Amino acid sequence: MKKQFVLALLLCSFVSWSQSPAAYDLFDKALKKSETGNIKGAIDDYTKAIRIDPLFAEAYLNRALLKQKLGDVKGALADVNTTIKIEPSKGDAYTTRADLNYKAKDYASTIKDCTVSIELNAKDYIAYNLRGLSNFHLKNKKNACADFAKAIQYGSQSAIKNKNMFCK
Repeated sequence: MKKQFVLALLLCSFVSWSQSPAAYDLFDKALKKSETGNIKGAIDDYTKAIRIDPLFAEAYLNRALLKQKLGDVKGALADVNTTIKIEPSKGDAYTTRADLNYKAKDYASTIKDCTVSIELNAKDYIAYNLRGLSNFHLKNKKNACADFAKAIQYGSQSAIKNKNMFCK
């Protein structure tokens, strides 16, 4: 019985990893359309890829970024949340959701998502910088300045400006 359970678990894992070649083709087309500025066409191709493979986390995340670009915050947030449900260890999804929350002035949620992102990728300077800005808005200057310093350590140029502005 124990062996059957392990085998079933492995099979489920392999099924979730094996995405349809058609979904990958649409994903590639969407990337190319996005690069040329055809955002709506790219979103359509990501949507088609997702219809073929509803567990295609990267397609959801890329579509979320494009929806955010078009100002569809609600749609972007829905796609990011789906990405996190499918692939909870995808750090950049938490950073993307943190950015959406930051723009909505939900600083506590931004800090939570940035913290998860940093736990998954200790060098995520965007998450450190966003968390620093959120800490600053919540009047926690000490944590803000520490986060800006970490972001600078990992290469963030905007954190340099933020530290100079907020940590005097």
